[in-house]
Amino acid sequence: MAQNVADVLWEMLEKAGVKRCYGIVGDALNPVIDALRRNGKIEFVHVRNEEYGVFAAVAEAYFTGNPVAVCGTAGPGVTHLFNGLMDAKKEGAAVIAIAGDVETGLIDTAALEELNPYKFFEAAALYIGRLVNPAQARAVINTAITTAIGDRGPTVISLPGDVAASEAPDRKHIVAIPAKPVLRPADAPLEKLARLINDAKTVAIFGGDGCREARSEVLALAEKLKAPVGYTFRGKQWLEHDNPYATGMTGLLGYGGTYEAIQSADVLLLLGTDFPFSEFLPNGNVKKVQIDINPKHLGRRTALDLGLIGDVQPTVAALLPKVREKNDTSFLDKHLRKTREFDELLSHYVGKGPGIKPIRPEYLAATLSELASDDAMFFADTGTACIWMARHIKGSANRRLFASYSWASMAHAAPNAFGAQLAYPGRQTIALCGDGGFTMLQVGDLPTLVERKAPVVHLVLNNDSLGFVKIEQQEAGFVPFGVDFKNPNFARVAEAFGAKGIRLEEPGDVKEALTEALAYKDGPVVVDAVVDPFALSLPSHVPFHTAKGYTLSLAKQVVAGRFDDVIKTMERNVRLV
Repeated sequence: MAQNVADVLWEMLEKAGVKRCYGIVGDALNPVIDALRRNGKIEFVHVRNEEYGVFAAVAEAYFTGNPVAVCGTAGPGVTHLFNGLMDAKKEGAAVIAIAGDVETGLIDTAALEELNPYKFFEAAALYIGRLVNPAQARAVINTAITTAIGDRGPTVISLPGDVAASEAPDRKHIVAIPAKPVLRPADAPLEKLARLINDAKTVAIFGGDGCREARSEVLALAEKLKAPVGYTFRGKQWLEHDNPYATGMTGLLGYGGTYEAIQSADVLLLLGTDFPFSEFLPNGNVKKVQIDINPKHLGRRTALDLGLIGDVQPTVAALLPKVREKNDTSFLDKHLRKTREFDELLSHYVGKGPGIKPIRPEYLAATLSELASDDAMFFADTGTACIWMARHIKGSANRRLFASYSWASMAHAAPNAFGAQLAYPGRQTIALCGDGGFTMLQVGDLPTLVERKAPVVHLVLNNDSLGFVKIEQQEAGFVPFGVDFKNPNFARVAEAFGAKGIRLEEPGDVKEALTEALAYKDGPVVVDAVVDPFALSLPSHVPFHTAKGYTLSLAKQVVAGRFDDVIKTMERNVRLV
């Protein structure tokens, strides 16, 4: 029996390594989904919201390195894909979207559920192919696959139902997966970099996600140069653990000695990072070198003395023999000492946590880190959950940490954890959920996880507010407004869906509750943790405008009659000052 275009689509995706497709069935997709059923080699994951499915696909694609498919039917189904595809683009995840489209005879007639895929997906996709003729099938599908894998990002195949059901051309449908190249600078610029390093008295390293495959080389370089190693939030999981040169993060999530180290070094090496907060990067006398595989990243956050295009791993490997070993450890020792001092500050509300009510989020996160397995995978919603994961979830060689680092979407942690659970069955997958994000998207797909008995642990930070937005408003000098709401008992909501629910209000119960949650293997768990809504975090460096804005906000709150809130904020965070 002749293949139709939809059969060819799934055959080519399966050959490219796609194991799952997340989405929701709809009329425009019926021929596509029927072909998926016949294919039988790619699992269809029916979610309750297409956006949830794309976030799940992002985590699976990012960690496995394999492409993952998602789908949505024409119009409203397709629009739900957009936010997750933006996240895939920012995080470098090979997600291939199958977008239902109106029949070809209706295109450009303002038909029901019609939209222009080129215009709609322009910002979110690296390639968009509208397959309106069966003769296009092999070329469009192949381009979507190779672009997603080669450029590490999302692509879209817009597929009308009549074309999907049409007979495919009789030809081979082979997918040649692009091999990853070895990319490093030529010898001449490497020699220039080596001279710059050799002439410097002190060197600091600041690494990002580009160090994912280069941990050994970066640590060897740090050892040779006696260089402190700071890292971005995305770089934390690769560079923090078992690293005697680690000095923490910078930025408003920052901790440790990194800020001062990168501000005072003679030379700063920016390795595989596009850190977007320029105010925390040095100007003045620090010479800056950036190494990145993406030339668009070079120099766009801070002015450079030298920019090199290349993967961090082969570039640093080629650089190592060219640099002379430094023997003076005073610069490194100074910033390691500052890191230890800041660690003591961070640990105050962890150590005192069992006796403080409402529950301190620092204590909650640190206890979770202590109890979780060595290969646990942690996912943090955008907001205060990122603060506590950055500071109190400790990495290891096999632990993994993930967030919407560069897109900063709400409500992604639970679907990320679900995608990771399907990719790595039985491995601990833990979502640190904001209460705003949990009610926005995540609670709606709890039945999906119940149905599949997916053991995802949801730790909901229940503080009845958009906590991070509240902090941002205060930093900008505003009186917090529009950020408070009233939550239900999330444990009871979870139980109503068939999940396991645990309500956590007493600090003395934290260890027992988290142990119970992590041990549960029969499906999803929701731990509804009532945490202190006044808990703050103090970064290792506070910009003047932030301190000024926060002080102004407190003054305005007093004038507005919120003196009690100001007093509570001060009382509950006094040990951070």
